[in-house]
Amino acid sequence: MSVKKLTELAVLTAAALIIFIIELQIPNPFPVPGIKLGLANIITVYAVYHYKPYETAMIVAVRLLLGSIFSGNVSALIYSASGSFLCLLGMLLLKRMIDERHIWLSSVFGAVMHNTGQIIAAILLMQTVQLIAYYPFLLVSGCLAGAFTGLCAQLIIPRLRDIRRKK
Repeated sequence: MSVKKLTELAVLTAAALIIFIIELQIPNPFPVPGIKLGLANIITVYAVYHYKPYETAMIVAVRLLLGSIFSGNVSALIYSASGSFLCLLGMLLLKRMIDERHIWLSSVFGAVMHNTGQIIAAILLMQTVQLIAYYPFLLVSGCLAGAFTGLCAQLIIPRLRDIRRKK
């Protein structure tokens, strides 16, 4: 991997981590725990369409690890990781069917996959199937958050393309 590519990935990871830390400072307006916008996924959605799968996986892995350390919530890492990597897998598969102009759809699907991974992890760790009742709330909020982050990524892409052209 070239130094230039590694630098790009590091900058994207840092941007995702900064967005994650800022989002932690915003009070959660929803009465249901675990629901949040997931603004750092804007970077993930962008990376899925502009980098190789293993490069995007590196961005996600480093952001998850450092994010859990910086937030002081290392115990939530298993939920974040299970959701994030299932989301990444889903978006990588969907990338073949959905073009960049409709990236927000990929983000919505990724959010559904993220919530699915989280609920599976919770059921396995807590050993209770009753948590499935929480799934519809996660799906609705995930679809809304996924649409928002996907639209943000869709708006950012032309600006990043312009920056690359000017170089």
